[in-house]
Amino acid sequence: MTRIFILNGHPAETSLNKALSLAYARTAEENGHEVRILHLHDLDFDNDYGFAGYSNVKPLEPDLERFFSDLEWCEHFVMTTPMWWGGLPGKLKGLFDRALLPGKAFDTRNTKMGMPAPMLKGRSGRVIVTADTPKVLMWLFYSNAMLRQTERQILGFIGLKPVKTTFLAPASHAKPKAVNRWLGQVQKLAAKAA
Repeated sequence: MTRIFILNGHPAETSLNKALSLAYARTAEENGHEVRILHLHDLDFDNDYGFAGYSNVKPLEPDLERFFSDLEWCEHFVMTTPMWWGGLPGKLKGLFDRALLPGKAFDTRNTKMGMPAPMLKGRSGRVIVTADTPKVLMWLFYSNAMLRQTERQILGFIGLKPVKTTFLAPASHAKPKAVNRWLGQVQKLAAKAA
């Protein structure tokens, strides 16, 4: 079966994202997949990169080392995240800024058409985004900017392919019927490690 690493990217201790990540994990395990899960709210690290450039890098805290180790271990990466102000929560962005470094996640010495070589190939990804912006408006007004950033400029950049997104909205005051439908959708994905 598949080795799956799930990151709940919501910084609060309780959230719809956490419920979705736990539903995915439980269903994946029930279907024979090996699962590791981390919750952003449990991780302790300085999310401020703090330096200009990569020559003087802060040492990674143990939680960042664990995140990266789990990412290297997995065959399929799943992340749940809210969309706030059109982007990722600050702590989640800080996790990527700090942990996805050259020489570990991408190789700046090995380039193709000016782009660093990804170092985490052989993994697929699924991003589950909760938002208040309806999907059609996300496309019409914002050109799916956050989705493209997450799929291509972060996960694709380090080698995950394919990366697919599940977009769930409106989420802030979702009715129980919608939440149950979304949980069912996530469980179907988890059963197939998709």
